[in-house]
Amino acid sequence: MERVAIIGASMTQFGQREGEWIMDLLAEAGIECLEDAGVDADDVDHLYVSNMASGEFEGQTGVPNALAHDLDAMPAYTQRVDQTSSSGGAGIFAAWQSVASGASDMTLLVGGEKMTHKTTGEATDVIASLTHPVEYKTGVTLPSFAGLTARHYLERFDAPRESLGKVAVKNHKNGVDNPHAQFQKEIDLETVLESPIVADPLRLYDFCPITDGSAALMLCPESVAQKYTDEYVVISGIDGATDTHVVHEREDPTVMGGVVESGEGAYEMSGLGPEDIDVAELHDMFTILEFLQMEGLGFAEQGEAWTLVEDGYTDRDGQLPINTSGGLKSKGHPLGASGVAQGVEIYEQLVGEAGPRQVDADVGLCCNVGGFGNCVITTIMEAAR
Repeated sequence: MERVAIIGASMTQFGQREGEWIMDLLAEAGIECLEDAGVDADDVDHLYVSNMASGEFEGQTGVPNALAHDLDAMPAYTQRVDQTSSSGGAGIFAAWQSVASGASDMTLLVGGEKMTHKTTGEATDVIASLTHPVEYKTGVTLPSFAGLTARHYLERFDAPRESLGKVAVKNHKNGVDNPHAQFQKEIDLETVLESPIVADPLRLYDFCPITDGSAALMLCPESVAQKYTDEYVVISGIDGATDTHVVHEREDPTVMGGVVESGEGAYEMSGLGPEDIDVAELHDMFTILEFLQMEGLGFAEQGEAWTLVEDGYTDRDGQLPINTSGGLKSKGHPLGASGVAQGVEIYEQLVGEAGPRQVDADVGLCCNVGGFGNCVITTIMEAAR
């Protein structure tokens, strides 16, 4: 099996995109990615679209074939990839499979979501529909799970409440240097700790925003990549996994089994371990998730991720920079686009195109989480050698 390479990437402005709808956002990212990769639209064999809820948010279905038309990429095979809030990571996995299997020599992945035209309550209800029906009918939402887990984590591991706030402060600081981020402003710890309570002990600044946006990646066999550019990355490890759909059935609520399993699979495929990762993008839909993924992926022992954050270990100038893009917290979380945008950030870091966010990195990892750890995809990328 030939190694799968990424030769192009793009990301639209994330935020409130008034007057633009899902097809506008997808086409914008798709066109920019084709241009970045130097690939003609009619050379695309497969076109995947990561999207959770265009039907629920806009009443718009059939987005992959509509996008093929808009990009003039016919007769490419098209497919929508929906894995809730991990749809972007699932799209990377599907696009990787299409190339690794030999079925496609050029696969374009575009992820996007249009959400901000809905009220917070309406958007939250769409997202909450991914929970188990027993949980959903009682009014349980993902912020509820986050608050309960955060309280348990802080008390069990004697972690200070400030440590969660420092995740938000760090990621907002990184977002300042991301021109496509929804929030390009720094915040201080006091602002986080004094913001309105959402799900105790988590407050407003512990949560990511509702966002519109799109992102794209171009994948092909490494032999094909070398015909286009010397600057590319390879996906050396990738895996996906699930955890219990009913969150309260888990033996330990501070362990995300899908993160552990997908991480172990990606490490095994790549022949690498946590100590080899130079930069990582984690799914910080809530600040507590950054701790849980750090521990599930082996960057920290259980109950100790907060100490690394306190020590600056995950800062941009630390030993393991995490969420140099600003993360979902600052960059924004357009559901189907988020996992693809994680891949865009790692790609840009590895090819040296991250601008003021640039860190010294040859190996990067992204972890995209669906629901509250219900499904997870972990991807490891390496700079071409």
